[in-house]
Amino acid sequence: MQQAAHQRRRTVASSISILIFVWSLFLSAVALAQTSSTFKQDFGLWAPVFMTVKLPKSFYAYMEVNPRFFDLDDSGDMGQLLLRPAVGYQLTEKLSIWQGYAWVGNFNVPHTPPQSSFFEENRIYQQANYVHKFQSWNTLSRIRMEERWIEHAAGTALRLRLMWRGLYPLPIAPQWAFATYDEVFINLNTVQGKGPETGFDQNRFFIGINRTFSKNFNMDFGYQNQLLNSKAVPELANQMNHIILLNFFINL
Repeated sequence: MQQAAHQRRRTVASSISILIFVWSLFLSAVALAQTSSTFKQDFGLWAPVFMTVKLPKSFYAYMEVNPRFFDLDDSGDMGQLLLRPAVGYQLTEKLSIWQGYAWVGNFNVPHTPPQSSFFEENRIYQQANYVHKFQSWNTLSRIRMEERWIEHAAGTALRLRLMWRGLYPLPIAPQWAFATYDEVFINLNTVQGKGPETGFDQNRFFIGINRTFSKNFNMDFGYQNQLLNSKAVPELANQMNHIILLNFFINL
């Protein structure tokens, strides 16, 4: 029993160390961002639904519907809508690969007539998912490569996304889990017009809870911090969005 208790203490200590490390990186980025005189902040609500369906012969179908609302302290209008289907293949017990498409609608964009307040973006993307159990953590590491065609931008924008997600089930209530993730976005090229520039694009850090309702459905609830870079200013980042995030996961 003493050995088991010692192992639990080591697990908790390791988990806390990881969280402190991730949080320290995040705070460093925030400190850099807030040195900018043009730094802006906004509030939002995102409520994506992720559905994964198991198909024959190790294949999977995936669909994401992701509405995003901004300016909650003002108008609360929808800012974006993402539709993201994909097909995946399970290579091993832990590793899967995916090919997908994304349509992004951007609404209520500040504009000057006769320009429109709406513009769209089309993407194709490739990704690899690796799931792993680290002590008491259930983790997901994801790498995604995006090819983006943005309205009013002249060319194909390439973006790399790296994400780590962890779930720590609570011993006293296994259907509940502490949830966290961090994802960094890096632009790999510069696109003329209203396209992105090479370098850091954004970072998303989430902390919250996960509730499992059945083997087919679970959800996250928590806070996401989105740190954004714009080519309009020379600093690392110039906008921070504070987001209430509701993730709905359906697995069939």
